[in-house]
Amino acid sequence: MTAKRAARTEAQAEPQEVDIGILRDVVGFRIRRIQNHLSQNFAQRVGRKDIKPGLFSTLAIISANPGISQTVLAREIGFDKATVVALVDSLEGFGWAVRERAPNDRRRHALQITKEGKLALKNLLQVGLANEAQIRAALTPQELKRLFELLDKLYATCFAAEQL
Repeated sequence: MTAKRAARTEAQAEPQEVDIGILRDVVGFRIRRIQNHLSQNFAQRVGRKDIKPGLFSTLAIISANPGISQTVLAREIGFDKATVVALVDSLEGFGWAVRERAPNDRRRHALQITKEGKLALKNLLQVGLANEAQIRAALTPQELKRLFELLDKLYATCFAAEQL
């Protein structure tokens, strides 16, 4: 029996439904399970190990908020400051974003997207939307709108003012 055939036979023997047990009552597990699948599929669609969903999110937030500081960016995307520094370093390395001294506070960096970054963001958005196509197809437009409203409510109520 070939390795492929053995793997297929083993996969067929696996139970189709798994009892998630005590995780039934854990919101974070349910969100993280979907996010894990989306992240893996995003990386496969992009085809580059150095471009991950966090980089896409970071670039999108910088684009929508020219001059945003790294501190505010960290809070908004939910990463610690050191991770954001690494993400911005990567964006600068790709030529997609730049750090400039904030005109009103020279201790702070104002982040800006570059022309190349705008093009990359456009391409990454297409990947992101294609990556979510299955989720969007599983929900009605009203359900999707409600999902966004609930997720935004949770973020605003529980995390928006948090400092990481």
